[in-house]
Amino acid sequence: MQPRNMSMRGAVDLAAVKAAAEAAQKAEQARAARARQAQEAGADGAAAASAGPLIFDVSEREFEDQVVQLSSEVPVVLNFWAEGYAPAEQFKPVIEQLAEELDGRIVLAHVDIRTNQQLAQQLQIRDLPTLLAVVAGQLLPLVEGPMTEPEVRQLLAQLIEAAEKQLGVVGEVGVRSGRESGPAEVEAPVDPVLAAAHEALDRGDLGGAIQAYRNVLSDRPGSVEAALGLAQSELLLRVQGLDPQAVRSAAADRPADVEAQLAAADLDLTGGHVEDAFGRLVDLVGRTFGDDRDRVRTHLLGLFEVIGAEDPRVVKARGALARKLF
Repeated sequence: MQPRNMSMRGAVDLAAVKAAAEAAQKAEQARAARARQAQEAGADGAAAASAGPLIFDVSEREFEDQVVQLSSEVPVVLNFWAEGYAPAEQFKPVIEQLAEELDGRIVLAHVDIRTNQQLAQQLQIRDLPTLLAVVAGQLLPLVEGPMTEPEVRQLLAQLIEAAEKQLGVVGEVGVRSGRESGPAEVEAPVDPVLAAAHEALDRGDLGGAIQAYRNVLSDRPGSVEAALGLAQSELLLRVQGLDPQAVRSAAADRPADVEAQLAAADLDLTGGHVEDAFGRLVDLVGRTFGDDRDRVRTHLLGLFEVIGAEDPRVVKARGALARKLF
């Protein structure tokens, strides 16, 4: 969840809006078809007409039918793994448990790279486990290598939100497990500490906002809203008092100066030039080494937090960053 609609998000991507509308229409058509099937089959056949497994194995031959087509109805998470490889085996029950908890908001497809080598090569799988997502036929990179349960939980929450808001794909809770949706969810009470952080940010008290967001994250490290708010507040604090003309002149004159390039990237982002900011730092990662490279990489990851992991510009830049690093 984005705490505030800030100007740094840049212009609306009309292509993405069009894709979301089309995906939503396809999803609605799929739901209507399932409803007709259930009505024709009667009460006993309703679950069979609409349901599929929450967790399944997929092969290269079945990829189009089991993953791509299904992704218009529900986000499909692909877990690339291999039996006998400890990190992948240890991660498998973690992601399965989360898929069961989400109960149809996503489905999980395991891909064994030993028996699906061509697919793994096509998707450039470099490490295990690797998670990718397919939503409305679009492939979205999630993570390479082991993650902790809280990290995966947060990542899946961001995926679900992005799938709904950007592509109109919403998995139906309870359909695939056979459990019907329960009572309507009660709106969570307002978190007073988080509300105080938002209010501080709105009135320009950046120091107060930063401390308040840190307080929230201290109690709840997985709070996506607090993490985004903190990243935004820290960025705004960094650019306070900067002379844009001087910063851009320094960046142009000293392309190897890490400090100058970081400041220019911050100004790019606050000015709505998101891709310029990301491109500047991805390029700098490729031209730096050691501590400098790590500093640039960390700064870039912080800018990703400002925009939000679900934003397609972040997804694209993450891929470019991975290619520079590996």
